[in-house]
Amino acid sequence: MPSSPIRKLAPFADAAKKEGVQVYHLNIGQPDIATPSIMLEAVQQANLKVLEYTDSRGILSLRMKLADYYISKGIDVNHEDVLITIGGSEAILFAFMACLDEGDEIIVPEPFYANYIGFAMAAGIHIIPITSSINNGFALPPIASFQEKITPKTKGIFICNPNNPTGYVYSEAELLQIRDLIKEKDLYLFSDEAYTEFSYEGNVKSTLTLQGVQDHVIMIDTFSKKYSACGARIGALVTKNKQVIEAVIKFAQARLSPPTLEQIAAEAALGLPNNYFDETREEYKNRRDILMNRLSKMEGVYCPIPSGAFYAMAQLPVKNTDDFCQWLLTTFRHNNSTIMLAPGSGFYTTPGLGLNEVRLAYVLNEKDINLAMDCLEQALRVYPNN
Repeated sequence: MPSSPIRKLAPFADAAKKEGVQVYHLNIGQPDIATPSIMLEAVQQANLKVLEYTDSRGILSLRMKLADYYISKGIDVNHEDVLITIGGSEAILFAFMACLDEGDEIIVPEPFYANYIGFAMAAGIHIIPITSSINNGFALPPIASFQEKITPKTKGIFICNPNNPTGYVYSEAELLQIRDLIKEKDLYLFSDEAYTEFSYEGNVKSTLTLQGVQDHVIMIDTFSKKYSACGARIGALVTKNKQVIEAVIKFAQARLSPPTLEQIAAEAALGLPNNYFDETREEYKNRRDILMNRLSKMEGVYCPIPSGAFYAMAQLPVKNTDDFCQWLLTTFRHNNSTIMLAPGSGFYTTPGLGLNEVRLAYVLNEKDINLAMDCLEQALRVYPNN
């Protein structure tokens, strides 16, 4: 089981903080935007005499409201297609265990969210990477490269759209290529759609709207990112495939139920007005633009402009960003502050890739992003191991 590239340097950050150093966290997707008060108030005002189990599938009213939310986005589902999970993480693990047998393979464009590796290992399956390139902004690799990797053990393709860690948003044409392939080869399409509300150049097309493959698609969702409620740990698995739902329910029953209070908060979030995301989306877009502007002025740094989520993958003029990111926390100081980044190699499974890349999460306010970029700019000037 690999260490998370997002969290493995945390002991060094903690040590720096104990010394009184300000650490700017661009390593993890933990937004500083306030969680909607309606969610917190719903928990505070919950009139419960017993904090009891809920339905293993999730509270019925929550599932119904979540289905209505999807319908408002043009996704044809009902509450029977929705199962509430403990974060998107559990939804991914349940999907793997319900759809795949030990030793099966899934094809995933890399770089990808590092924890997919852990979920795959827990389920006893293998990730087969298809490398996308920073030179074209991490667009979908040629579909022929997917076809070349398909073996009798291949059971699915996994995408994240908008993408974590790259911020790339797959176009409709790219999604249609994937649709045609999974239909031809009779594969599952696992789709992590945690960041669909944060697309800056147009709406994101959900894989559940792809025609002719509804039974092939398992969509993963979460409340964590949309509502700045990462600690609530409420997600969802959504599919039109009734056999998959039946299998997933067995895993859900084994863990009894999702947490009650967090489901109450999630249901309250679905009562927010339709324009709730407009302000949040604009805030993230502004932060992205500030980050891109600063990075573009740093010598030797290349970063394609992300069009969704709140992450960017940047190429730095250093040989090994694992060493660089650790050095930032242990040695480098600028005005008694430093920056924490996620080394790029942890988002690849192909050996040797991502060694000069980092993921930056633009989840801090404008002032702190600029201060973090001051640190990075100075660090690149004085780093001794280039």
